[in-house]
Amino acid sequence: MSNNNNNTDMATKDLLTLDNPVFCCYLFWATVLVVKMLLMSLLTALQRFRYKIFPNEEDLFFKNIEVQFDDPHVERVRRAHRNDMENILPYFIMALIYVCTNPNPLVACNLFRVAAVARIVHTLVYALYPVPQPSRIIAFATMMLITFYMAAVVALRTLSFI
Repeated sequence: MSNNNNNTDMATKDLLTLDNPVFCCYLFWATVLVVKMLLMSLLTALQRFRYKIFPNEEDLFFKNIEVQFDDPHVERVRRAHRNDMENILPYFIMALIYVCTNPNPLVACNLFRVAAVARIVHTLVYALYPVPQPSRIIAFATMMLITFYMAAVVALRTLSFI
């Protein structure tokens, strides 16, 4: 029985290594999402320069402009970025915990792919090329449902331990 526990412990330790294809898939798609979020900061700056909208006196590079906070172009990108932080950061945590449950690789990797693509689509239809609903809500709900699914899997697999 002790030997079986050691095998289980070793398997658990191996879940968060580059030998685990699920973890590698998670790392790849998490990296894509981190880069996407960093690009949102650059997009905000680009919009500020494009429309000459700056929130601080020291940022006024151009003459004859005033500090502004409510430009719709800049605010749209900022809202999209905030939405990313509100949804992607909890997803990162839940997805990593989900990896620790040793999920089916095909299911897990497809969940990671779909979630990342959904957030990219969300940015496209919200911040870059606004289109009417339901496009944004579908992209938003896709990652949200995936995160809830992962939470349910983790809860069900760990329920017997509480």
